[in-house]
Amino acid sequence: EKERRPFIFHYILIFSSCCFFVRWEEEKYEDGVKWKFLEHKGPYFPPEYQPLPDNVHFYYDGKKVKLSLAAEEVALFFAQMLDHEYTTKKVFRENFFKDWRKEMTQEERLLIKDLDKCDFGEMHAMHTAKVEARRNMSKEEKQALKEANQKIVDEYGYCLLDHHKERIGNFKIEPPGLFRGRGEHPKQGMLKKRIQPEDVIINCSKESKIPVPPAGYHWKEVRHDNTVTWLASWTENIQGSIKYIMLNANSKLKGEKDWEKYEVARKLKSCVDGIRNQYLLDLKSKEMGVRQRAVALYFIDKLALRAGNEKEEGETADTVGCCSLRVEHITLHEQLEGSECVVEFDFLGKDSIRYYNKVPVIKKVFKNLKLFMENKQPGDDLFDRLSTSLLNKHLSSLMPGLTAKVFRTYNASITLQQQLKELTNQSDSVAEKLLSYNRANRAVAILCNHQRAPPKTFEQSMANLQVKIDARKEQLSLAKTELKQAKKEAKAKGSSDPKRQTLVERKKAAVKRCEEQLLKMEVQATDREENKQIALGTSKLNYLDPRISVAWCKNMEVPIEKIYNKTQRDKFAWAIDMTEADFEF
Repeated sequence: EKERRPFIFHYILIFSSCCFFVRWEEEKYEDGVKWKFLEHKGPYFPPEYQPLPDNVHFYYDGKKVKLSLAAEEVALFFAQMLDHEYTTKKVFRENFFKDWRKEMTQEERLLIKDLDKCDFGEMHAMHTAKVEARRNMSKEEKQALKEANQKIVDEYGYCLLDHHKERIGNFKIEPPGLFRGRGEHPKQGMLKKRIQPEDVIINCSKESKIPVPPAGYHWKEVRHDNTVTWLASWTENIQGSIKYIMLNANSKLKGEKDWEKYEVARKLKSCVDGIRNQYLLDLKSKEMGVRQRAVALYFIDKLALRAGNEKEEGETADTVGCCSLRVEHITLHEQLEGSECVVEFDFLGKDSIRYYNKVPVIKKVFKNLKLFMENKQPGDDLFDRLSTSLLNKHLSSLMPGLTAKVFRTYNASITLQQQLKELTNQSDSVAEKLLSYNRANRAVAILCNHQRAPPKTFEQSMANLQVKIDARKEQLSLAKTELKQAKKEAKAKGSSDPKRQTLVERKKAAVKRCEEQLLKMEVQATDREENKQIALGTSKLNYLDPRISVAWCKNMEVPIEKIYNKTQRDKFAWAIDMTEADFEF
């Protein structure tokens, strides 16, 4: 019953220099209604482009060229990235040049036809100098900048939600620039255009003060839709996706949505065995569509694959999920590396991140896959009688609210809980417990395919850490020698000299301190190495029930600050407040 008690949120409202902790329990609105009153100032737009100073020039084929403002701004986006590997990639360069030419005047297009003849050197140097100047700002300059930013936050960063002051998450509209994407995205290098007020839809209550657009502009539309939680929206030009300004992660609505998400995943625990038994029976169904659905469910359950959403041809990168897998994305091996019935996956998943995995499967799944692939070309659909909508419709019939993402959340959270039980010992040091926690988190990240490129500074930071480890080892060796000498002298003098005994105790403490510091550094090095290509943050923020981590911290006597940073603690304030040490997902 503990987890079903009323859902209570804590808020910190700051007035003048005092903090007041206000606790309230909001009544639930009728289905679909998220709020009754919503008032805000609208989004904060990035400043307009400032032309290059007279002493900074762009060159084409060795000759100085004065660009139009629109073309100059886009050229500067590229110049700012010259020290990044993106600007060496063929796709990035081609996409950039194509979009850049669209911003040029007719005269500029006739002149500038080859990116290799463009010289952005002075523009890049100016950008580098600005970055360096920001780094070297005086304390007073930093304080002035901080105060200016705070004024913007005070004006645009809060809203009134049902007459309670709430923090807005991303109230700033992203400035224009060049699209990077993740992985080998085919649209990298394209121009992210400047968003104008005419592109923005405002959402607020009828009784509120409507946000005033910047002078000379108007909003695309003003809505009063209390069934959604966004404050403003617009469509970005690269992939045509809708962007939203939302409440901050620690807001009442966000916290409640989080809690509900994990409660739905917890409900799956009570019926997951029945669902698994059913899809195993369906593997022998006489209907091909049912068999395909059963294999897809097996993959979603065992491998935490995303369902995959239908998209228009050519609209985005060639990314797929489980339902949209093609024959070319899997290879079947009767035997591989000592295992039987192995499926080799190789495809681009979400954000163009490659999913590569070799997985032994049960014989029924293996035989069905062979059957699905018969008389098909590499580009044909593996599950040609299944779609994401059909799969989700079936899942919701098995349990209200069940989707492929719920499976993913359930398996991620269960994996974390099981791994924490297996890996951690009460007698370990805090550093060793944190290593075990990260290893458990890594198991989830690997399951969910949350990869990242190793940081550019990885080798250097590891080398720096190794230098510190070596120095600490020398210090420990010296401390042990000094302890040995102190013991020898104390023994020679006998127990009659208390100063010698005190010195021995001091030297013992020094050795112990050095050993603890060395262990902490060595654990840190192991952790960094193992975490080099795994992104832990995604699963921690989106798929792992935070109550598992909070309960683990309480049981293992690990400060919650060691697991969650300030932003994460704000997001999961509800879990930190309501979770007891005996919580089980």
